[in-house]
Amino acid sequence: MTVSIALYQPDIAGNTGTLMRFGACMGVDIEIIEPAGFDLSDRSLKRAGMDYLDAARLIRHLDFSAFDQARRASGRRLVLLTTKASEDYRDFAFGAEDILLFGRESAGVPDHVHQTADERLTIPMAPGTRSLNLAVSAAMVTGEALRQLRRPLSLIS
Repeated sequence: MTVSIALYQPDIAGNTGTLMRFGACMGVDIEIIEPAGFDLSDRSLKRAGMDYLDAARLIRHLDFSAFDQARRASGRRLVLLTTKASEDYRDFAFGAEDILLFGRESAGVPDHVHQTADERLTIPMAPGTRSLNLAVSAAMVTGEALRQLRRPLSLIS
């Protein structure tokens, strides 16, 4: 097993499609915590994911409670990426079973989700900037986790 990317109620189909393509190429599961702000069969999701959507491993959860119950049952650590954290993601030791949780593009995650997370990390940015694109953020952090884990691509399947 390797890290997975979880998206909390994503708003923008293009970001989700891009991450599904990324997940397919890197062997990373994409977990969507519903409700999403778009129909998962949305045309822009397909456009961003291109022909990789069939290769992506998508796991859907009806809500955060169902997601949290499933991840606890599997003993996986929940790592929330948030602008409200102080620990730099580059200084964190990722584990092979971590779930990297990213909030809604429009609102992040609610307080009860913050409280549920085992770890909270941030991506440092230049002063005066607010946030990065969701797909860019997820790719940066997941890339660092995979780098640390040194999982050969030949083992991904």
